[in-house]
Amino acid sequence: MTEEIRFGIVGTGMMGIEHIMNLQAIEGNVIKAICDPNEKSLNTAREVTNGEAECFTNHEELLASGKVDALVVATPNMTHTEILLDVIEAKIPVMIEKPLCTTTSDCAKIISAAGEKAMVWVGLEYRYMPAVSELIKRVNEGLVGSVRMVSIREHRFPFLEKVDNWNRFNSNTGGTLVEKCCHFFDLMNLITGDLPVRVMASGGQDVNHLDEKYEGLTPDILDNAYVIVEFDSGSRGMLDLCMFAEATKNQEEISVVGDLGKLEALVPESVMRAGIRGKHWIGSVDEYHSENPEILHEGTHSGSSYIEHLRFREALLKGSRPEVGLTEGFWSVAVGEAAQLSIERKSIVEIDEVLEGTGISR
Repeated sequence: MTEEIRFGIVGTGMMGIEHIMNLQAIEGNVIKAICDPNEKSLNTAREVTNGEAECFTNHEELLASGKVDALVVATPNMTHTEILLDVIEAKIPVMIEKPLCTTTSDCAKIISAAGEKAMVWVGLEYRYMPAVSELIKRVNEGLVGSVRMVSIREHRFPFLEKVDNWNRFNSNTGGTLVEKCCHFFDLMNLITGDLPVRVMASGGQDVNHLDEKYEGLTPDILDNAYVIVEFDSGSRGMLDLCMFAEATKNQEEISVVGDLGKLEALVPESVMRAGIRGKHWIGSVDEYHSENPEILHEGTHSGSSYIEHLRFREALLKGSRPEVGLTEGFWSVAVGEAAQLSIERKSIVEIDEVLEGTGISR
């Protein structure tokens, strides 16, 4: 697939640069335009693209330029709704970084504006990590039978510094359980093949960013939480998040248990384990090192962003629907929003509450 696709990048901070490097590693992709109001970020992207991309400081000018066939939007979360509405109106295919928007109500606005024809791919790339992708494949093959439990642990480093420290506040991000954890709620939804019914969560801000001040305000983002999600079928998901636990071997550990057995995926170790009841026992299971030979640029997400861009390019050339679209983006945000509410209220939150007024139902 060597046909040229002209890309524009809106938002050239850390993730924007990561997208640029992935696009450059794929034959046929050409970056024609970069856009960011921040001069430092734009200059960094100019260097990475060897000065070959035209520079813009607002997305409206880029959209009107006629220089691109597709876009990647990697701007701060709170800007997604406005930018996406303009992109949809311009009828340009787009990959939007996660989360789709910071609230379900804004996600619903995008879904309504997009209709049936707009091509909007949501950047929930964790499903493409080699070990996770292999786990999903085995689940779909029925190796462990009907999925009853999905447990995801992410123990990692604190939020990185971003331009103007936008990621330090819930009002900008949607909250940690939307901003960061939409990835994991997407995996729960995907693996169970089901829709969430209710959420119960406990969490807090106990360690990180407490001594920081921005314009007199202290950051309010959670740095640890437990979240339990119940699904229509009776399956359950659990997230164990800690963002001051970088002294660990694996950042993500995903466990799926069905009536026939158990699967595990470990990242970045890139190991998948499979145990079948009646065949295996504690301490004695099949273990595989998961690799994907398609990955030519590993980047900061174990090569998953590269695979995501391969699939996005394929969809663009074929004119097909996105593998990870607005529906997936919406439900990943809905669970995160419900979890944030559960912590705030110290009570169970029914998903129907966050769906109210969106026009979307289970």
